[in-house]
Amino acid sequence: MRLHRLDITAFGPFGGSLGVDFDALSAAGLFLLHGPTGAGKTSVLDAVCYALYGSVPGARQSGNGQGMTLRSDHAEPGTRTEVRLDLTVAGRRLEITRQPPWERRKLRGRGTTVDKAQTWLREYDSAAGAWRDRSRSHQEIGEEITQLLGMSREQFCQVVLLPQGDFARFLRADAEARGRLLGRLFDTQRFADVEKRLADRRRATEARVREGDAALLADAHRMQQQAGDTMELPDLAPGEPGLAEQVLAAAAVARATARERLTIAHLRLGAAESAHAEARRALDDVRELARLQARFAEARQRAERLQQHSGAHREAQERMERGRKADTVAPALELREAAEQEHRRAAAAEAGARGRLPESYADAGASGLAAAARRTAEELGGLDAARRAEQRLVQLAEERDGLDRQERADEEVLREADTWLDGWDTARAALQARVDRAQEAATRAEQLAVRREPMDRRLTAARTRDALAADLEDAQHRARASQQQALDARAHWLDVKEQRLSGIAAELAAHLTDGEPCAVCGATAHPAPARKNAGHVDRAAEERAHRAFQQADQRRTEDERRLGVVREALAAATAEAGDTPTGQLEAEAGELEQEYARARRAASVLHATHEELRRAEREREQRLADRQQAAVRTASRLTRRETLEREQAQLETELAQARGDAGSVAARAAQLERRVALLADAADATRSAEDAAQRLKDADARLADAAYRAGFDTPQAAAAALLADAAHRELQHRLDAWQSEEAAVRAVLAEGDTAAAAQQPPADLTAAERTAAEAERRLRTAASARDAAAHCRTELDRLSARATEAVRQLAPLREEYDRVARLAALTAGTSADNERKMRLESYVLAARLEQVAAAATARLQRMSSGRYTLVHSDDRSGRGRSGLGLHVVDAWTGRERDTATLSGGETFFASLALALGLADVVTDEAGGVRLDTLFIDEGFGSLDDQTLDEVLDVLDSLRERDRSVGIVSHVPDLRRRIHAQLEVVKGRTGSTLRQRGA
Repeated sequence: MRLHRLDITAFGPFGGSLGVDFDALSAAGLFLLHGPTGAGKTSVLDAVCYALYGSVPGARQSGNGQGMTLRSDHAEPGTRTEVRLDLTVAGRRLEITRQPPWERRKLRGRGTTVDKAQTWLREYDSAAGAWRDRSRSHQEIGEEITQLLGMSREQFCQVVLLPQGDFARFLRADAEARGRLLGRLFDTQRFADVEKRLADRRRATEARVREGDAALLADAHRMQQQAGDTMELPDLAPGEPGLAEQVLAAAAVARATARERLTIAHLRLGAAESAHAEARRALDDVRELARLQARFAEARQRAERLQQHSGAHREAQERMERGRKADTVAPALELREAAEQEHRRAAAAEAGARGRLPESYADAGASGLAAAARRTAEELGGLDAARRAEQRLVQLAEERDGLDRQERADEEVLREADTWLDGWDTARAALQARVDRAQEAATRAEQLAVRREPMDRRLTAARTRDALAADLEDAQHRARASQQQALDARAHWLDVKEQRLSGIAAELAAHLTDGEPCAVCGATAHPAPARKNAGHVDRAAEERAHRAFQQADQRRTEDERRLGVVREALAAATAEAGDTPTGQLEAEAGELEQEYARARRAASVLHATHEELRRAEREREQRLADRQQAAVRTASRLTRRETLEREQAQLETELAQARGDAGSVAARAAQLERRVALLADAADATRSAEDAAQRLKDADARLADAAYRAGFDTPQAAAAALLADAAHRELQHRLDAWQSEEAAVRAVLAEGDTAAAAQQPPADLTAAERTAAEAERRLRTAASARDAAAHCRTELDRLSARATEAVRQLAPLREEYDRVARLAALTAGTSADNERKMRLESYVLAARLEQVAAAATARLQRMSSGRYTLVHSDDRSGRGRSGLGLHVVDAWTGRERDTATLSGGETFFASLALALGLADVVTDEAGGVRLDTLFIDEGFGSLDDQTLDEVLDVLDSLRERDRSVGIVSHVPDLRRRIHAQLEVVKGRTGSTLRQRGA
């Protein structure tokens, strides 16, 4: 890029229209831009930057109300601010014209109106020899210029308009401040984005790993509940390395222990079963022995009782013999008595049954009554279906009641869900608003954190500015006093010199001798030599006055130098702090700190609010699911209710027909059952009465014949010998019991086992039962222990298999987390593998800084006569991270020291070398755009003559290959050394420019 011409109108301190011919200035390769402080030297560079980018560097922008405004306060009301720049870039000659917004008087009426900003871009067509319009769009022109130059405005201001103050601060800055400057120049935001992306991925995968580990630990706790104290859980939190391996190892130990316990339980159960079986066999043997012994004793007692009652047994046998004879007549007697009784009962029953029937059945016979009973029974049989229908109606009513209860429950669910969901949007909006506010507060806190350091620098600079303002007044007073003293001493010296010159004739005449030639005219005769008057001044007095003037002039020079130093320091502090009062900056800084603290407090609830919002969303999903299920059940109930109603209507129609005039089917059935019973009873009673009369007649004939045959004279004698059934049974029972007892006693006494048992000691049944009970208790205990051990082993196998599967599924996720965590820690500078604790962005910037240091060293060694070398350092400073250290190596001492220890002059040429090196590196980074015009702003006043010569030689070397360098300074010595100059002249009506070529 080469600048050809700059035209300025009503811009900055320049009230009129001025032009700068850079071609003429660049012809010498090195030119000087100078002028008094505040005249507007930097405004020339601002005009170049404004023409290219539409804005001026740094704090001098007017968009925020700080710094200078673009329009000159000295401009005429009708003159519009304009900047036009003619330059060649990337082989194309372009002309950029910019006019900022302008508030002018209205052409008609009163008041003012604002004209919008205007921008023109023209390109010179060498073939046609004329300028051609390219664009009038701010955006298009800005994009094209940025693309051609290959650098942003900030990079341009650092590379082309080399601000020495910034690089002096860069030398003394810490790693963070250097990182911010290099980050703006080399655009390393993408590496910071990579760090953030890796950190986000690490947090996401870590959360998923923690969730999986939490589930794994839950299974481990369940296994510990099953295994008891035999399983020790790992003392690790979810997400910590080795958790899965320790859980699986503990599970394996618990499973092995469970298998051993189950084996032992099986063995103990087998032993208990054997002991129990043995005890049961012993108990059975004792019980059998006790039974046999008791049987033998009982048989002996029974034999004795039989012997005592033998006489009564013989009498019973004789009575039984007479009864046997009468027994042959007994059937006839019984038949006749039974027939008589039956006849009486049948007659009474017939009378009673007919009395319960309606009069319509009074004359009916047995067959007629039976037919009526059959007809009524058939009608009763038809009511079975009606009974089932009636029972079904009860079931239907119960089912409908159940549907009603379910409907009320679902209505309650729907009502609660609708009530909750009606307020969901409001609740979610409130929660989301809280999340947004917390997120905004977090963003605001980050933004405020970035603003705190610049505010602290401005506040420090403002305090320095206030202190220097007082020093400036004192220095100005001393400079004016010494200037006046120097003027007075000079006037006195000139007066004395003039008086001496006036009296020089008398002084020469005092040395005249007659005959010797005059030193002035050469005559040897001296007729009237001049005489000294009373106020004659000699050479000594003149020399004293001259020395007094020189001393006063030296004091004036020293005071002016001191005033310049104070002004420079005040200008630097004012440039940093602006014109804002210190009190206002302190208030703004305090307000910024309070706002930062408030933002931090507001952002602290972000995580809790996120969790509350997620819980509310899960509850909403559950409410929606409940409402949907209730709606499905409601639809199903409607269908079921219609089915039940149809079935109920059909059953009620059938029951109405079956009930007739009765209140219910049961009542109708009861009526028919009573009628059937009455008719059947009456028919049966009538038939029974007829049959009983015939049987009584037959029984009388058979009784007389049977008594005669049995040997009895009359039926009454046979009846007297006849034993009653109870007496016969009792007597026969006594005889049979005697015979049975006698046979049983003989059989028992003849048994070999019983007789042998009687010879043994009495059986101890209580002790055997106690031993069997204890064996049975031990068996139950062993079985319970075996079941518990089997259940424990089954559960441990199931949980261990699930944990193994969970670990297998977690393995890829854990590998991903380990990989991402290592990368995130490595790029964030927290990894142990990153020995220097360098972030990725710092690593890239460190590489750039190393290139810058190498490029700067080539010029610094020449400026310092080979004494100093700039080196990049990866060492950590304090507790910060490494990567952006910058040291200087002193060849005289052979030691390396920090750049902050350089003196003022050393700092200048070190920062100049650094600025030139940075310009070279950024130029290469921008795509190799050739920069044929550079500007270096201030700082030369701190150099001695020899160093200044060396610096100028280095700058003169930049002219190689047709490159020009402009130096912005007010150092008087540079005006003698550099012939091509652009002077800014300050005046009451605004500044002007004077250009002088080589």
